[in-house]
Amino acid sequence: MVTSGRSHGREQRRVVDYLVDAVAALGVRNIFGVDGANIEDLYDAVFDADVDVTGVVAKHEFSAATMADGYARSSSGLGVVAATSGGGAMNLVAGLAESYTSRVPVLALVGQPPTTLEGGGAFQDSSGRAGSIDAARLFFEISRYCARVERPEDIAEHLERAVSAALCGGPAVLLLPKDVQQATVTGPRFTPPTRRVVRDHIGLARVAEMIAAARRTGKIVLIVGDQVARNDARAQVRALAVALDAAVGVAPDAKDCYAADEHGFCGVAGIMGHAELVDAVQQAALCLLVGTRMPMTARAGLDGALAGVPVASIGAEPPYAPTVHAVSMDLGSTLDELTALFDVDGVPEPAGPQALTTLEVPDSSGPGLRYREAVEAITAMLPAGADVFADAGNTGASVVHHLSVPRGGRFVVALGMGGMGYSFGAGIGSAFARNRRTFVIAGDGAFFMHGLEMHTAIEHDLPVTFIVFNNNAHAMCVTREQLFYRDRYSFNRFRPALLGEGIAAMFPTLPAFAARSVGELTDALARSAHTEGPSFVAVDCDPDEIPPFLPFLTSPR
Repeated sequence: MVTSGRSHGREQRRVVDYLVDAVAALGVRNIFGVDGANIEDLYDAVFDADVDVTGVVAKHEFSAATMADGYARSSSGLGVVAATSGGGAMNLVAGLAESYTSRVPVLALVGQPPTTLEGGGAFQDSSGRAGSIDAARLFFEISRYCARVERPEDIAEHLERAVSAALCGGPAVLLLPKDVQQATVTGPRFTPPTRRVVRDHIGLARVAEMIAAARRTGKIVLIVGDQVARNDARAQVRALAVALDAAVGVAPDAKDCYAADEHGFCGVAGIMGHAELVDAVQQAALCLLVGTRMPMTARAGLDGALAGVPVASIGAEPPYAPTVHAVSMDLGSTLDELTALFDVDGVPEPAGPQALTTLEVPDSSGPGLRYREAVEAITAMLPAGADVFADAGNTGASVVHHLSVPRGGRFVVALGMGGMGYSFGAGIGSAFARNRRTFVIAGDGAFFMHGLEMHTAIEHDLPVTFIVFNNNAHAMCVTREQLFYRDRYSFNRFRPALLGEGIAAMFPTLPAFAARSVGELTDALARSAHTEGPSFVAVDCDPDEIPPFLPFLTSPR
């Protein structure tokens, strides 16, 4: 178990002390990572620090990176991850790639061998010298800023640049040789950079003109994306929806940005979405995209509807499809400005939410629970304000389509890279950030990759309920084998594993359950609710059930 909050045991301030103080100044309370010879000085500084920063040791650097990602997503701030050199640094890549693609602010502090050994056969050398891997070139491709800190006096400048870049959306990486970490540094303490807000006067005026024209001729539909969560602009979205009397849909990774029981809600967009949103867009005078680039996961099934109506967008980056776009790095202020333009007395409260039509899936007669009944049972047991992290695959598709997010709760599904096992670390990071009941919902394939990260939740007694849909398969790949490769073989089925019983034996203090019926699932969740720390529930499912995933439901069988 890691401790923090100790008084300084040193008179001189090292580079690592400067970094820990900077993390605290940024309002970040946790540094996630895996210890090692070339990052251990950072953990030493955490121990000595007189600031509120705790070092958290994960089981794998991928999960440490996703912890930082989940922390950032839930706090609408910055996440921090630390890793040692060599394999530790390489293990960060998949996690940082998710943060890069999804524009999540993460600062990665990556240890390196001492500068005096670079290019001389140092263990885990990635200086790029003498034929070694060049970590700077590697991380440059998956970061908004990457620098090797060669001298201790350069740390302040590089850290300011790194933080500024990360807060614009994405990871920043500092490569820290061990001797530089240990070196003393003088000068003032770190001051968080001021975020520079750039107003797109021309783009916003064009979007406002389109809104004004559409209000005269018909209905406006908003499709809300995950930048709304990054900017914590949920209240501003609702205010704009009320002012415009708009119908509202959400991208799959933005289910927590507009509640399903809010006025005007008409469903999820894309490959796990609802027909009501497609109908609303087809009948609209304008579709306004807010904080989403509309990748294929959000756009599939909507291309035809979007092609037939005017489309405007507001966000950090323009959507993939053509729109009239206004750049906004701060959606809260931009949406406030638009609401002020169109919020007039006498505007009626938008219509209530529609009853949504679920995607029809073929009947399944295999073992265990059906996806829909399992997700609906979980929904019924979610406490107010609970956070939900869903993993990739059939499980994720079912959760996106069927789950209702509690008011005040967060919902995250990683669709940037879609890496399996993301939810375990990310849910833990979120629990550190928000200290409220968090539900991680993943399949057994994701569990076998990174599920034992639950050990970190146990060590820190975090309020995380891990729910694993166990169908003894990589079930989405099984479905693809059946639909696209004539069901001639399967590489993706496993021998049965009793996950609930196994986890109970492995962690005797952890409440762990196996659910093979709706009643058993409900009972397990009710019993888990009485514990303040983590719990585990394995839910038996059918590997042959087809999830509510549009590409599978429109393919010839």
